Amino acid sequence: MIDCMIVGDSIAVGTHQYRPECVAYAKGGINSSQWNKQNSNKNLTAKTVIISLGSNDHTGVRTLWELQQLRARTDAERVFWILPAIKPDVQEMVRIVARDHGDTILPIPNLQADKVHPSGAGYKKLAEQTR
Repeated sequence: MIDCMIVGDSIAVGTHQYRPECVAYAKGGINSSQWNKQNSNKNLTAKTVIISLGSNDHTGVRTLWELQQLRARTDAERVFWILPAIKPDVQEMVRIVARDHGDTILPIPNLQADKVHPSGAGYKKLAEQTR
């Protein structure tokens, strides 16, 4: 079994830089629907799965449904959701899915000036919290 897997958007890409031992299925700028379509063939089984999705979702994306579909395919002892720093409605959807599965929610610490991505210190803290 894979020990650690990171899935999602640019925040997942950045997290992987601080957790290089993890397998990563991550792409900058991707929304939840695109991620699910592009990764429908991936086996999402690992001891730990770290998910960062939702920051790039727009009104045309059925975010809650997409996140639920992703989580239904995920088989892990521990699942961490990196909470988007923006879009309170998406934040609530992430919270709903995480709560339904007993997963851990991690707010983004130490944001960059763009108010979306963690700073280097923020990524380091996320990496530490997911070990």
